[in-house]
Amino acid sequence: MAQGTTARHVAIIMDGNGRWAKRRGLPRAMGHKRGVEAVRTLVRSLKGGAIECVTLYAFSSENWKRPRDEVSDLMNLMRGFIRSDLEEFAANGVRLRIVGDWRALDPDIVEMLEDALERTANGTHTVAVALNYGSQQEIARAARAAAEQGEITVETIERHLFTADLPPVDLLIRTSGEVRLSNFLLWQMAYAEMMFVDTLWPDFTPQHLQDALDEFAKRERRYGGR
Repeated sequence: MAQGTTARHVAIIMDGNGRWAKRRGLPRAMGHKRGVEAVRTLVRSLKGGAIECVTLYAFSSENWKRPRDEVSDLMNLMRGFIRSDLEEFAANGVRLRIVGDWRALDPDIVEMLEDALERTANGTHTVAVALNYGSQQEIARAARAAAEQGEITVETIERHLFTADLPPVDLLIRTSGEVRLSNFLLWQMAYAEMMFVDTLWPDFTPQHLQDALDEFAKRERRYGGR
């Protein structure tokens, strides 16, 4: 693929909320709250842009290992975000997608998400949120489903991924300076460009995203060719 191409699908590992709070002498919950504000600002910036889909890693299947009060804070923030931002999502043409085993969350959250998915179904650009998500688990689940229906191939596995209706990931961004994938969209990022930035997630702005997109446009993607 030639240089100058626009990323259709951007995936973001939103890392650094806890460190942001610690550096300021604040409780971790404040870092997560500021992280939600960064999500809100980023989503608003997508209107009218060329990106078709942004997938945000919000809560992994491994995050249940965190202290109970932190998990509770994260779930309450999720409830608040859905209540406060759903109308704006719908008005701005955002189609919400959830990837992961989200139906295993608390029943009231599942009900809220079902309503949000229905009310944003006709949106023109997608914000996918990974909740209770683990990529290895997703691949194993998709392979089992493919086997039950017949032959296991790349194509049959892809049909059973949570992201089956989304374009392949073009660009991965991970904030906070960490350089690892953390079990996120491993299959979908087979040929993704990757950028690891030092900025902590609460400080990540639409300009940071634009800078990453500008860098992406300079890269030459060969997909295994010359």
